Amino acid sequence: MSDWIIDFIQQSGYLGVALLMLAETVFPPIPSEVIMSIAGMHAGQGTMSLPLVILFGTAGAMLGNYLWYIAARMIGIDRLKPLITRFGRWLTVDWHEVERVQGVFERYGGPIVGTGRVIPTIRSLISIPAGLLKMNQTSFLIWSTIGTAGWTAALATGGWVLGRNFQNVEKILGPVSVGVIVVIVVVYLWRLLTWKPSV
Repeated sequence: MSDWIIDFIQQSGYLGVALLMLAETVFPPIPSEVIMSIAGMHAGQGTMSLPLVILFGTAGAMLGNYLWYIAARMIGIDRLKPLITRFGRWLTVDWHEVERVQGVFERYGGPIVGTGRVIPTIRSLISIPAGLLKMNQTSFLIWSTIGTAGWTAALATGGWVLGRNFQNVEKILGPVSVGVIVVIVVVYLWRLLTWKPSV
């Protein structure tokens, strides 16, 4: 997968970094670990600027984050109530839990979103509950930008330090990403087996 990303960044420059990060946010299987590491590698070779790589990478990802947030906000959690009522068993959630999560988001939504931006898989999905629960838009943008900028900066800097050896970044972060997905699946299966609706 990395070969075409290298070619795209070489041909499109900073705009290509932004577009790839936008695509990664909308379609998570495109790995930001590879995108930003390769862009950082180019910066390390002097063909790109590391600060601009981070800026454009963050901007592209934030555009995708905001699109997910707006789409979820337009739908709203209330429209999902019939779905939650009907399929709560398989979603492992009932309406009482939704209201409880909404309360948590109202109090701690910013830190939750900011932290979610640096967790593989979660970083692309955290915009959806934030939008559904109508998290304050300014708070969403501030915390999302902080988390996203931190993530893109870490990956780009890693690529910059390792130069052409961006595969080393992939070797480290790849298993971490897979591990997070495995944990998510295990937690879901555990909830599915033990879930009971709130009384």
